Amino acid sequence: MIRRYFISDDLDDLEAIEHELEAKGIDTPQIHVLSEQDAEVELHHLHEVSPVLKSDVVHSTEVGAVVGVILAAVVLLVAYFSGWTDTAAGWVPFIFLAIVVLGFCTWEGGFIGIQEPNIHFKRFQQVLSEGKHVLFIDIEPAQEAVVKKVVRRHPKLQNAGTGEAAPGWVVRAQIYFKRFVKAMP
Repeated sequence: MIRRYFISDDLDDLEAIEHELEAKGIDTPQIHVLSEQDAEVELHHLHEVSPVLKSDVVHSTEVGAVVGVILAAVVLLVAYFSGWTDTAAGWVPFIFLAIVVLGFCTWEGGFIGIQEPNIHFKRFQQVLSEGKHVLFIDIEPAQEAVVKKVVRRHPKLQNAGTGEAAPGWVVRAQIYFKRFVKAMP
């Protein structure tokens, strides 16, 4: 999948675009509007970006976990090569310390990330602070023509490039979950 970004200052236009895309077979979980005006986005019934995804918490937690795994391995290696594991205490305190180091680094990464804008949206901070909105659409290559056709009918929409999309399996899971919820009585 690929992510297409567009900028607009007209939520009515974005609402029309979202309806057109959905009518042409692009599912709602593929379409998002990033804005600092969350209440206005909700009033227009647009699929907004959740607050947790506006921050860099997911990416930073992953980075923290990688750092934690490395440091935990260092703790275990130092304990082994220093001969500390040959004492009466054995491996237990060092394994416990490695788990604590891993947990702390993961937590700290998430804590840092929650204070930062999402790494994929940093380039739009200036545009968002000007009161504009970012529409992004995660599409399969076969859907490219549909998006181009809809976008051509909306001259106020500015192309803002491409980026890394959500994994296809995540989008499909959201689509199937939405269908499942609708089927419930």
